[in-house]
Amino acid sequence: MKRLLKNAKSQPLVMRLVWLALIFEFCAGLIAARYASSFVALGTFGLTLLPLLFAKRYHIYIPRSFMAGIVLFLFATLFLGEVGDFYNRYWWWDVVLHAGSALGFGLIGFVAIFILFQGDRYAAPPWAIGMFAFCFAMSIGALWEIFEYAMDQAFGSNMQKSGLQDTMWDLIVDAGGGLIGAISGALYVARERGSLFAGPFAGLFRDFITRNARLFAKFRSK
Repeated sequence: MKRLLKNAKSQPLVMRLVWLALIFEFCAGLIAARYASSFVALGTFGLTLLPLLFAKRYHIYIPRSFMAGIVLFLFATLFLGEVGDFYNRYWWWDVVLHAGSALGFGLIGFVAIFILFQGDRYAAPPWAIGMFAFCFAMSIGALWEIFEYAMDQAFGSNMQKSGLQDTMWDLIVDAGGGLIGAISGALYVARERGSLFAGPFAGLFRDFITRNARLFAKFRSK
């Protein structure tokens, strides 16, 4: 626990501000008998700690900017979206979050296949890595839409809002975000093999690969 707290203190300021806001809302909700908001705040706080626990458990360095993005996404989705009712107050809130999540999953998909093949140009050329990353992001998006449909059917909720229109626009946005993440990964691999443009997230990828060198022995030996 002490190591976790020490690691938390070293995280970006925006993450610590999010944690403070969640703790404040949890306490304020208990005092004002708003137990639902307190529960959401506590649950969100717990979920924002999972990336830190994952990194510690598997000895993987996650770039600070990406860690901050995960925490902000969870805060915006679960707390602002549900407690703050941002989904109903701002029509574009769901669109932005879907685009952000798809971009993130596209980047994660690239990293996953890159770790698997360690940059082997014959086993996984840049275009194949990009295609896998895109498919990974779209798969997560499709599974989420299935989850929304199941929740609406089972509990009478309204997660899909306008039904087919909402689902299709969500998937279109997912495709756009996933495509950006996938192309970014493919460009980075191509750049490391002699191309000119490394893509918009080259610094993020380079930071991850450098700090997790043991996962990319084959790639770094070339």
